[in-house]
Amino acid sequence: MISFLFVLTAAVFLTGIINRTRALLSGRKGVRLFQHLYNVRLLLSKGAVYSPVTGALFRAVPAVCLAASVTAALLVPMGPYPALLHFEGDMVAFAYLLALSRAALILGALDTGSSFEGMGASREALYGALIEPGLFFFFGTLALMTGHTSFTSVFGALGAGTPEMVVVTVLLAYILVKVVLVEGGRIPVDDPRTHLELTMVHEVMELDYGGVDLGLLTVGSWIKTASLATVAAGTIASVFGQGGASALTVCALVAAVGVIVGTVESFRARNRLNRNATYIVTVSALALFAFLLVYVLSLNLNIE
Repeated sequence: MISFLFVLTAAVFLTGIINRTRALLSGRKGVRLFQHLYNVRLLLSKGAVYSPVTGALFRAVPAVCLAASVTAALLVPMGPYPALLHFEGDMVAFAYLLALSRAALILGALDTGSSFEGMGASREALYGALIEPGLFFFFGTLALMTGHTSFTSVFGALGAGTPEMVVVTVLLAYILVKVVLVEGGRIPVDDPRTHLELTMVHEVMELDYGGVDLGLLTVGSWIKTASLATVAAGTIASVFGQGGASALTVCALVAAVGVIVGTVESFRARNRLNRNATYIVTVSALALFAFLLVYVLSLNLNIE
């Protein structure tokens, strides 16, 4: 239960940390730390208006996205505290729950019949197909290092490793931060602040949602980002911690992910759309490199 509550708390704080970091680096006062909570509260207090061309699928998408994100958060451990739900193979379930959220949002966008939302859905489907191999190579690398396919078992078995494994783990954490940028629709792949339909990716699929539906989608996105950030923090904290990662270390590293995302958004422009595919494939290729590196190290080759 503690791990699940931590992910929910991280979901609340991460967006505020990103906003405050971006404001600080831009020399602005910026919004207050929890302004995004007031915005969502306003959305949740409103009703929903539906286009007559949409059906039951469109109306069910916000609940499906939120449920998938919450269920994925149940599988994420936090430092010494195990996940609320844990079993062998839960890493695969985690990846497919994120994919379910994306697929539901894509189908909801297509259900509107809007050319703009269809364009955003096609981009989201492409980016998801390109980043998922990297996510599975990340999980495969952890499984190869520990012999487990559960987050709770993996983080408990990593411990203090050899210098080679420490380097690999830092590389894995770097890869997952890149995945956070892609999955969260953040710069350099997308810009959550843009209002230009022709260049939007994630946000354009939510154009027909409003009120409580948009609030549910927003909260689901926060939880998904927090879950990925907690996995990244837990990975690097476990290999540097003696006897497992401490809760304080994981908290600090999750906050660091928010600072990193805010820094990237402050100093880097969004990629041109024709460069996004190359960027995402590079992330997956880096994950494949980490997997092959761990495989070679596991062979204990003695080359004379």
